[in-house]
Amino acid sequence: MNSLYLKQMKELTGNEYEAYLKSLGEKPNRGFRVNTLKTTEEKLFSVIDLQKKKSPFADNGYYFLSDEPVAKMPAYMAGLFYMQEPSASGAVTMLDPKPGMKVLDLCAAPGSKATQIAEKLGNDGFLCVNEINRSRAQVLLENIVRSGASNVMVLNSDTQAVADAFEGYFDAVLCDAPCSGEGMFRKEEEAVRDWSPENVEACARRQSMILENAYRCLKENGVLLYSTCTFNRTENEDVIAGFLSRHDNMKAEKTDVSFGRPGLITPYGTELARRIFPMDEGEGHFMIRLRKTQNDAEKKIRTLTSQRIPKEAEQFMEEMLENPYPYVFAYKDRVYGGSSPFIDAKGCRLIRNQVLIGEMKHNRFEPSHHFFMSSWSPFRKRAELDDDLAMKYFHGEQLAMRYAKGWAAACWKGYPVGGVRSDGSALKNKYPKELRL
Repeated sequence: MNSLYLKQMKELTGNEYEAYLKSLGEKPNRGFRVNTLKTTEEKLFSVIDLQKKKSPFADNGYYFLSDEPVAKMPAYMAGLFYMQEPSASGAVTMLDPKPGMKVLDLCAAPGSKATQIAEKLGNDGFLCVNEINRSRAQVLLENIVRSGASNVMVLNSDTQAVADAFEGYFDAVLCDAPCSGEGMFRKEEEAVRDWSPENVEACARRQSMILENAYRCLKENGVLLYSTCTFNRTENEDVIAGFLSRHDNMKAEKTDVSFGRPGLITPYGTELARRIFPMDEGEGHFMIRLRKTQNDAEKKIRTLTSQRIPKEAEQFMEEMLENPYPYVFAYKDRVYGGSSPFIDAKGCRLIRNQVLIGEMKHNRFEPSHHFFMSSWSPFRKRAELDDDLAMKYFHGEQLAMRYAKGWAAACWKGYPVGGVRSDGSALKNKYPKELRL
């Protein structure tokens, strides 16, 4: 390991340096969050048996105590829980989003913190998530779909474009900035190989630029949570001190979380941050909460006007949903539903605007996988699959099962996992090819 890095860590950890070195040889923590949009902890643990213990970093967070693979479990495929390194969930706990808020996750892929924010909002409010890298933005979308959130806009844009579109708009902004990844060293060999003082400085410059765009998106009295998964002072306290020196309407704010340890002291209150080391049963994070005391700009956001909703789509939704979406939007044969008004992200590359219900194809309406994964409403038509049929479904097989003709939500233990179409004697599998096992 780089000698300059080890010198830095000796200075940062002091008399815990040996404990830090020892931690590098230990297994990384594995963790998960219960997805409260779709289930409760009690209900989840009644249908699957996981060796676990509670995490201090999130109300619904846990450590895995075994190495069993979970990505092929029906409960995971249904979106009932999300795999997340435990300490990473501390950032959203510190941000503390509430139902009804408008929230932005500016650097959101792969979606760990974005889906956690969605859980906190509870389908009440609006969440905008952005990722500049196109392939990572698709992974982000996949995780948002599985989460079941009904109020999420997914963007694939530069952070400046997001700031231009949403100046002064959001109640809360999460800026989980790309970093040198020192906290990931025992998980990712690539992070160890890529480390250098030059890379740290380059990351800090990029973080400062992204932070300025996050600031622009925040409304008066709004909260900005800056986080990294790295240890060094340059990308953490120094970036924040530089930012606060440029904006006297931004102040570091105390939080009452029980985890982690204080940040390093600067004249700008950075000791109010929380630092997490492997010795704290996490991988490595820095988090600080900032408040905007005065706003200097606010952009008026336009609400989109829908095209005519196809009658076939209206009929389908009426037949399938117990609770209609409060907002429905149609554009170019596609129909979307949401629990928040549909707004214009002008100048940004839009990947998804809330829930894609489906689209018109050859004069008929074809529902999407996203529709069946949404947590907004129970479905009227449900085809219940046992464990064997569920696994066949995830492999893309046709299911030999009698059901009334037409569309239905395929369910496992009562939880929707996707869509099927029945001809009366068998269920045609509509699980997306790219997600099949």
